[in-house]
Amino acid sequence: MKDKLVVVKIGGNIIENESLIEKFLMSFVKIKDKKILIHGGGKTVTNFLKKINVEPKLVNGRRITDNKTLDVVAMIYAGLINKKIITKLQKYNCNSLGLSGPDCNTILAKKREVKKIDYGFAGDIEKINKKFLKQILDLGICPVICSLTHDRKGQLLNTNADNIASKISIELSKKFNVVLNYCFDKSGVLINNQKQDIISAKDYKKLIKKNIIVDGMIPKIENCFSALKNGVNEVYIGNHQIINNKKNCTKLTL
Repeated sequence: MKDKLVVVKIGGNIIENESLIEKFLMSFVKIKDKKILIHGGGKTVTNFLKKINVEPKLVNGRRITDNKTLDVVAMIYAGLINKKIITKLQKYNCNSLGLSGPDCNTILAKKREVKKIDYGFAGDIEKINKKFLKQILDLGICPVICSLTHDRKGQLLNTNADNIASKISIELSKKFNVVLNYCFDKSGVLINNQKQDIISAKDYKKLIKKNIIVDGMIPKIENCFSALKNGVNEVYIGNHQIINNKKNCTKLTL
């Protein structure tokens, strides 16, 4: 029988709020099963770029990562945010290890091809080092993974954290019973300000056609269904209380 693995991805609005990140991490450390925490931090990057007088470039919510932006992304994700989270987890006796894609070749990616838009140094995932991650988990260590990848040719790449969470969950579902949680600033998927308890793949297609689910929620939910279709047991979207209270989230089903 497979062990259970809980994968949680946290978004920028949670990371930026000291009170919420503290409450979330206090819940996260109480997970008795093996666990992985994945984070982005785009809001922190945007704020820092403005401080150094670099105009952030985004198209449909996706960042254009030029050389200067990539430097900031690396410093903020792998440095500031990752180490702050690790420090807090150690405070709560959760032995954890900060990782980015290049570390032990955890996440291999390729630079996104230029089609209509040149996203710069954005990475599309090619391979997850599931053997290494399983070894870390079996040692009783919690990996804390930021949204940086590499191409194994010496190039760092900025990669969507939602996609990383989905891909890692899919790969590790071959070894574990995986529950994937997307934690952000809403209590789940809202339709007309009403939280939906469950959204099926069929419901989702209808909501897309009606332009009810739009913009940044589309790739997030696409990642949810991709995970479910490829071996992940359960997927939820919710707020910082998602660990303790599944009433405060939306469950995705096929």
